[in-house]
Amino acid sequence: MDRRGAATHWGRSSGRGRGWRGRGRGGAGGRPSPPPPSSAASSPAPPPTPAVTVDDAATIVGTCPDMCPARERAQRERLRDLSVFERVGGDPARTSPSLAVKKFCRTISSTNVQASDIRPLPVLQGTMDYLLHLLDSSEHPFETIHDFIFDRTRSIRQDLSMQNIVNDQAIQIYEDAVKFHITSHQRLARSCQDSDASSLCYLNMEQLMKCLLSLFEMYHITHKSSARSNNEAEYYSLYVLLHLGCKIPKMADSLSLWYGQLAAPIRRSKEMIFARDLFRCYHLGNFKRFFRMVATEATDLQLRLIEPFLNEVRARALMYFNHSGYKLQHHPLKHLSGILMIEETELETLCGICGLEISKSENMKAFAPKQTSFSLPTSIPRSNGIYF
Repeated sequence: MDRRGAATHWGRSSGRGRGWRGRGRGGAGGRPSPPPPSSAASSPAPPPTPAVTVDDAATIVGTCPDMCPARERAQRERLRDLSVFERVGGDPARTSPSLAVKKFCRTISSTNVQASDIRPLPVLQGTMDYLLHLLDSSEHPFETIHDFIFDRTRSIRQDLSMQNIVNDQAIQIYEDAVKFHITSHQRLARSCQDSDASSLCYLNMEQLMKCLLSLFEMYHITHKSSARSNNEAEYYSLYVLLHLGCKIPKMADSLSLWYGQLAAPIRRSKEMIFARDLFRCYHLGNFKRFFRMVATEATDLQLRLIEPFLNEVRARALMYFNHSGYKLQHHPLKHLSGILMIEETELETLCGICGLEISKSENMKAFAPKQTSFSLPTSIPRSNGIYF
């Protein structure tokens, strides 16, 4: 039985037993925690800077009551610059306050913007909730949905920054932004075989890292008033798990240094212990424990982040199996599929991509070790999750 689509948008299925996990859509004390070093990001990232950097001008207090300022709505109607999600009756020149969402602007400055162009915190929270609701839409391809939410969430972060807002609500908005980028990371990865989708994956990962860096800085600022988010440990653990992917440079020394600077409650949290143990299993080649931990201990958000990397881990495991054992001692695919928690047919496909020749005898498929044709592929089919 498989559990494809069993989870709600942020939820998780609590069922156990045979089936798929991961095919759902899309889930005190110590010193302050500094942001992680930017050198470990998947793409060249600027040094960590406060999440609320603004110009030297006085902080703006937004007064816009709608998701999009009236002035911008009128201009975009004239220019017919409306997303499919913003059109009234499909008309590209007509929108409404309940549909239009403010676009991200690269050149905006707090010195030449009006308070009526900036949305206050309650409007920003409502806008984020509205955008996340669109993730459940089935009327458009996910790439179209992602592109719209990607731009509009950047605009939300921009409005927060210009108003210099750092509090529990702002942290919640940034945590929601991270959730969006992780969900996109999971769903875009399944279609990353073409160049357009690959570009979306890269840009999404870039913004995910920026959101995490900004979120860590906001955690650091709020610690000065003894405040702490209930989700803090989980979000710090995501930074560690990102290093499982081949797109993230392996910076073990930098990661260890970053980990040592975290507050003791974060280091001792079950989320961070899980992330570190999983990272250790990966590098030690303990793949059986790796997949068992993913299946039984990962939170829904951690699983969404890990899922696109699972077949990279499985290919690495096949390399270990190919290099071990005797030539006459074949590795049955049925046995390996249980260890790697993947369907036998998908494992056979992955073996072929890695250059392993599969033999079949007495209704059993297996491969002999020491095959010189094996190589880690540069392009691997994205994982569909964990199969129990």
